[in-house]
Amino acid sequence: MSVSLKIENVSKVYDKTIALNNVNLDIQAGEFVCLLGPSGCGKSTLLRLIAGLDRPTKGRIYIGDRDVTNLPPSRRNFGIMFQSYALFPNLTAYENVAYGLRNKKMRNSDIEERVNRLFEMIRLSGARNRLPAQLSGGEQQRVALARALATEPDFLLLDEPLSALDAKVRLSLRKEICNIQREMNLTTIMVTHDQDEALTMADRIVVMNKAVVMQSGTPEQIYEKPENPFVADFIGSINFFNAEKGTPYGELKGKTAAVRPEKIEITRTGKDEGSTEDILKGMIADIEFRGFYYRVLVQAEHVLHGEITLAVDVPFQTAKKQKFKVGEAVSLRIPQEEVLRFETA
Repeated sequence: MSVSLKIENVSKVYDKTIALNNVNLDIQAGEFVCLLGPSGCGKSTLLRLIAGLDRPTKGRIYIGDRDVTNLPPSRRNFGIMFQSYALFPNLTAYENVAYGLRNKKMRNSDIEERVNRLFEMIRLSGARNRLPAQLSGGEQQRVALARALATEPDFLLLDEPLSALDAKVRLSLRKEICNIQREMNLTTIMVTHDQDEALTMADRIVVMNKAVVMQSGTPEQIYEKPENPFVADFIGSINFFNAEKGTPYGELKGKTAAVRPEKIEITRTGKDEGSTEDILKGMIADIEFRGFYYRVLVQAEHVLHGEITLAVDVPFQTAKKQKFKVGEAVSLRIPQEEVLRFETA
């Protein structure tokens, strides 16, 4: 059964280094939450505190209505999967998954039934008798996932589980983890520094930086309505306009404006439409092919800014028709409703 988790005023200090600073977080039963942020932001420290592998300097941790702050990992009923697969090299895949169940003194028939069901779930029934060295990286990670689920934990902790895999396997395993999590309705917390993983897998993203939570919300909220420049810059690409130098918009004194590259409309000069306050004139400085879109860098001139460089993302088919070239004069329309505004620190 899925359970909820509550982090209340939690801080962690190592010597004189603040790893977590007064973190508050509620995680609902059955929710898939990603802790996202750069290296050293505190996300792995928070996961260790949740797991009971370390204790907070101050604050409390609750699983359901039970205070587990000082309880050891063995009394928290979690499954955990690490970046390093940590499989026992001398045990078969089957025995790796069965290991925790044997420690619980389960009957052999019950172990057999549960482990077989898990191997069907991870689609590796044919590999159950292989040693870890005989498995690919993706197969090893699937076995590690099955082992984490074998004891039927209340919640699942994932510490950068996909970062060591190549791109194609990573995409496949993302889907696998999400399907299993939904099927089991299992409260899941995953640490990652990969924004794509967080955006595609999570019900909710918790963005962290410098030991604090910067913003918590759905992937759509985090991307479309970032609450501060750090979140806007960390999730996706974005153009910033420095308010000190002016912006293309009025009433922005004391604020920084920003707009995502895909929100900007680009046309050849002389073909633009819309109000003139939305239009910037410029010249294409560079064009980068990025698969399903082109990143067009435009040097624009503005009466307040002087020269600025804006990134504009153009869908592949549109770019193919337009055939933009470096050095070409263009017009940029930035819809005011797509402009994000932040208070200037």
